[in-house]
Amino acid sequence: MRVVHALREFVALESAGGILLALAAAAALVLANSPLAFLYDAFLDTPVEVRVGVMGIAKPLLLWINDGLMAIFFFLVALELKREALEGELSDLRQVVLPAVAAVGGMAAPAMIYAAINAENPVALAGWAIPTATDIAFALGVLSLLGNRVPGGLKVFLLTLAILDDLGAIVIIATFYAGNLAPVSLLIAAAALLVLFVLNRSGVVRLTPYFLVGLVLWVSVLKSGVHATLAGVALGLFIPLRAGGAESHSPLRRLEHDLHAPVAFAILPLFAFANAGVSLAGIGLDAFLEPVRCGAASRDCPRAPDGGRCWAYPCCAASVLR
Repeated sequence: MRVVHALREFVALESAGGILLALAAAAALVLANSPLAFLYDAFLDTPVEVRVGVMGIAKPLLLWINDGLMAIFFFLVALELKREALEGELSDLRQVVLPAVAAVGGMAAPAMIYAAINAENPVALAGWAIPTATDIAFALGVLSLLGNRVPGGLKVFLLTLAILDDLGAIVIIATFYAGNLAPVSLLIAAAALLVLFVLNRSGVVRLTPYFLVGLVLWVSVLKSGVHATLAGVALGLFIPLRAGGAESHSPLRRLEHDLHAPVAFAILPLFAFANAGVSLAGIGLDAFLEPVRCGAASRDCPRAPDGGRCWAYPCCAASVLR
């Protein structure tokens, strides 16, 4: 009974999610630099396949976490932002200006620093987009460590900044780096967005149709070459806040409540565990002074295979400098 009581008290803490995220990241770092590193890598490389007839998605577990589970996290973030935009901190358009300007600065300033450091290397210079994205999961995790001592407005500001920053980074990648976009998948994604719009404007409040269309949207975005977490953001923005004008029954608020615990206590810690396992073997001070890594300020993802795409962030040196 004491254990159960202690667990309940821990879950009730505002900072509990952030603590779990930090512990998961630390555990990954220890494992990746221990004799058990092969087990850690094998776990993340576990092949997972979902197939329906001739259609299937086969990816290692790491990519299911970063493209699948993190889409749920971004879905929750979009729900919170929509509620704030309609009746909260962001309901006044003037409140959006500051995080929007901060997001633009947060993309432009790191890109310019990277470009300045790598100006003499044309190949490395092509990776100027590496540091443009904010890691919203870790940013919110660190913020949550302070619990209820953090003003609600600060969290909303960070949410807005990070979402706009990530969307901007995705647009940059799609514009300057995405050479293998799939037009058919993009058309299917556009059609799914249109259906979601029609559902929302028609006053549909049952969540099942939204989830079914959202699944089609996620698969099509995943197959299109655009980062799949964008589908979670789009779906969240179409979930209705009110049911026939009634405040007592809100599909959006119900989803926010239901998803908070799974995201905070399962999805985010698992994401941290899967992506924080950086091997430090053979890394000396000279490695941190290498121009690409120095310009990216650790935003590049060391887990991405050579010549492959980094799925933890919108882009990284492994995908840009190939």
